Amino acid sequence: MKVVVYTTPTCPYCTQAKEFLTRRGVRFVEKDVSRDPAAAQEMIRISQQRGVPVITVDGQVVVGFDRARLEQLLAGGASGERRRLGLAVADAEKRAGMPGAYVGRVTPGSVGDEAGLRAGDVIIALAGQPVGSAAELEAIARQVQPGQRVPIVYTRAGQTFQAVLVF
Repeated sequence: MKVVVYTTPTCPYCTQAKEFLTRRGVRFVEKDVSRDPAAAQEMIRISQQRGVPVITVDGQVVVGFDRARLEQLLAGGASGERRRLGLAVADAEKRAGMPGAYVGRVTPGSVGDEAGLRAGDVIIALAGQPVGSAAELEAIARQVQPGQRVPIVYTRAGQTFQAVLVF
C-alpha cells in the first residue's frame, strides 16, 4: 500500500492525519508543500485543491482529514476486498529445518512488506494460531477479514519478532 500525505508544518489536521496513520502502523511518505513546489503542484494536479492535508492511498485521493474514508481505504478500499499477504512461501522444514512458513520473496507494498517481513524469515504464528507449514499459513490468512489487524510471529537469524498485519 502506498500512502502519501501532502502537508505543511503549521496544519493541525495534517498532524492529526499523520498521528492517525502512525498509530495504525501505516507507512507513509510526507510531502511538505510549503517547502517543495513540485509536491505542491503535484497535490493540486491530483486533488484540484490548494488546502492541506491531501492524502493518497494507492492512488485514491482524500481531501482533508476524513477519518472514515481513510479507514475504508486502509481496510482494502471501496470494495472492502481483503489485501493479500504478498509473500512467496514454502515449508520451512525443508529450508530452515523447523516448522513454519519460509518466506522466499516479499512483494513491495504488500501486507507482508508493510509489516517488515523479508526473504529468509520463518513465520511461526499468524492471528494467534501456530503455523507449521506454508499451507497452514495460507489457510489462516484466508480466514482474515478485510481491514482486520492480526499479529504475526516470525524468526529471523535465530531471533523471534512480532508485528501486526493489516489486511
